[in-house]
Amino acid sequence: MPRSCPITQDSAATFLAHVIAQCPYQIDYTYSDNGKEFKGTPDHVFVKTCRQHGIGQKFTRVNRPQTNGKAERVIRTLMEMWHHQQIFKDLAHRHIELNRFINFYNTVKPHKSLNNATPYEILTAYFNQPLCKQP
Repeated sequence: MPRSCPITQDSAATFLAHVIAQCPYQIDYTYSDNGKEFKGTPDHVFVKTCRQHGIGQKFTRVNRPQTNGKAERVIRTLMEMWHHQQIFKDLAHRHIELNRFINFYNTVKPHKSLNNATPYEILTAYFNQPLCKQP
C-alpha cells in the first residue's frame, strides 16, 4: 500500500511523540524494522526521542522478512476489522472500542489457523490439561 508521504526520522519521531502523549500506558520499547528512519547515531531524532522518554529500541532481525510480515498482518487486521469499521467520538471511545474488539477477536471469532477455535478456547484447553500423565 503506497504511503502519502515518505517516512523520515523527523516524521517517525513526531508520530512517536504523538503516541506518547495519547497512550495511557508506559511504553517500554519500540519494535521496528532496521530502516534509517528508526535507527542511527545518538543525534538521530527518533533515537533521541526514544531516549528522552526512557523507551528502548528493538529491531527485527536483518534478512528475516517473516518477522515484519507478522507485524504488518496484525496491523492490517486491526485496521480492516476494527479501525475502519467505525468513527470514534474521542480517545476514550476509541479505547473502549479497542477493548471490545480485542475481546471479540480472542473469545468470539473463530480462527482458521486454530481449527475454527478461538484463542481463548485454545488457552483454556491448554491450561485444563493435567500437568503430568497418571500411571
